[in-house]
Amino acid sequence: MVSNFRQKEILELARKDGRVTVDGLALQYDVTVQTIRRDLSDLAETGQLERVHGGAVVPSGVVNIIYEERRRLNDAGKKAIGVKCAQSIPAGASVFMNIGTTTEAVARELLSHENLLVVTNNLNIANILAANHSCEIILAGGVLRRADGGIVGGMTVDMVKQFKFDYSVLGCSAIDADGDILDYDGQEIMVSSTAIQRSRKVMVVADHLKFQRTAPLAIATLGDADVLFTDGGLSPELKAHCAGWDTEVVIA
Repeated sequence: MVSNFRQKEILELARKDGRVTVDGLALQYDVTVQTIRRDLSDLAETGQLERVHGGAVVPSGVVNIIYEERRRLNDAGKKAIGVKCAQSIPAGASVFMNIGTTTEAVARELLSHENLLVVTNNLNIANILAANHSCEIILAGGVLRRADGGIVGGMTVDMVKQFKFDYSVLGCSAIDADGDILDYDGQEIMVSSTAIQRSRKVMVVADHLKFQRTAPLAIATLGDADVLFTDGGLSPELKAHCAGWDTEVVIA
């Protein structure tokens, strides 16, 4: 339950932007920071938000945020990541793209690329790229996950194994402090792990909110990626890890 209209608006803001800050909300609503802290505590107690230093974020854990809410989180950041990542993919390349709203943002920026071959287990990406008439789209077969248009399972893995990609563009649900790339669905992880093995260059796309979340299953580590595209959020320790792994970090 949301106890007042302000808390309802705060919850909507958090779902739109991924996080809210105490100082920003106090200024926006012209109330004290103590009042906002109480609002955030109330929302945290009901499980609708998770308190972090200076504010709150949309919670995560062993269950992923529903797809429509994920799609709304940090739209501007995902678009900026999509632009940067797409600029690194030349015309005529073969590309694998997995499930996720950030990979979909990359797909939108590939609409003017010519002569791409894109293999994907994401129905949304196939629909986006259908508008690019010079792009050949191969939809990996398997079990349809209706919640987000993902296609997963052993059949999908077997199909991905048949290719050698120039690039893979991989989204995820979370990246932890050790650089582990995390997700929720074991079948989806099998597909992404196979794509890593079958790609000449691995690109991970993750907005800053992914560094504030957690998920129970590991796909790989950032050490297995060639490039990380993000809009910020890396700790100094994780930046140092990436440097040691020779993983390029591109901030959009």
